[in-house]
Amino acid sequence: MCTVCGCGTGTVESAGAAEKKAAHEHGHHHGHGPHDHGHSHDHGHAHTHHHHPHDHDHSHHDHDGEAIDYGAGLAGVHAPGLSQERIVRIERDILSKNDAYARENRHRLSTNGNFALNFVSSPGAGKTSLLVRAIEDLKAGHGIVVIEGDQQTSNDAERIRATGARALQINTGKGCHLDAHMVGHALDALAPEKNALVFIENVGNLVCPSAFDLGEAHKVVVLSVTEGEDKPLKYPDMFAAADLMLLNKSDLLPHLDFDCGACMAAALRVNPNLQILTVSARTGEGLQAFYAWIETRAARIAVPE
Repeated sequence: MCTVCGCGTGTVESAGAAEKKAAHEHGHHHGHGPHDHGHSHDHGHAHTHHHHPHDHDHSHHDHDGEAIDYGAGLAGVHAPGLSQERIVRIERDILSKNDAYARENRHRLSTNGNFALNFVSSPGAGKTSLLVRAIEDLKAGHGIVVIEGDQQTSNDAERIRATGARALQINTGKGCHLDAHMVGHALDALAPEKNALVFIENVGNLVCPSAFDLGEAHKVVVLSVTEGEDKPLKYPDMFAAADLMLLNKSDLLPHLDFDCGACMAAALRVNPNLQILTVSARTGEGLQAFYAWIETRAARIAVPE
């Protein structure tokens, strides 16, 4: 959990200061517990949420219609003086509040017939390239919106927009994952049309995103053949949380010492129900099977036009 791993901060706070900060920020360094807040968006309208029990200033959520920047204020809680019991309580509080937002997102998406996928991977596995290829291949039959998560830059969102799809960049600053509150704001801004596909590209990280439900229908973990066959065993929580694994960059297999069978066996050892497809974003290998997987599941939740 990023509350204790220190991945989002280079500073050490005193136990008392960190505990006070944790209480004030809803126990979460990303500052997103249930609360009332109003914040302006520079794209010409304001989003004000009144269904939460306390006020908090979210000025770092301002964006120009193309990005939401959570900035450096997302430093992780790194407080050696906190007891393990207190840290566990904070973690539970974080996940409980996140899950409440995720339920809101899921209800909103299902009511509108939006099939949402949360793409997770380590950096460089090829998530963005896969999404670009999938959007090009699927856009004739679907509306598609994309939520892009990175610590900095809008590079990936710009690549997505070049396909003609609408995309919104979320910059998490020092944060190591997207959370359901951030995704809720992105859905406000994007307002996906009825029955549109919603693709969420999470921050490149095989640890923290596994614990955070965003309201998606499925987590899709992308693993490239340029990584180790034992990645599923090293990062089991992510592969256990996913419903589909895309083993990407298959076009490179002739040039690598990568044992696909061993990798798949490792993934199935962690999650016996995991579906696995071998794909290449560059050549298109295996992508028709992936699209069929999407079409079957999207059809189940589509609502009448």
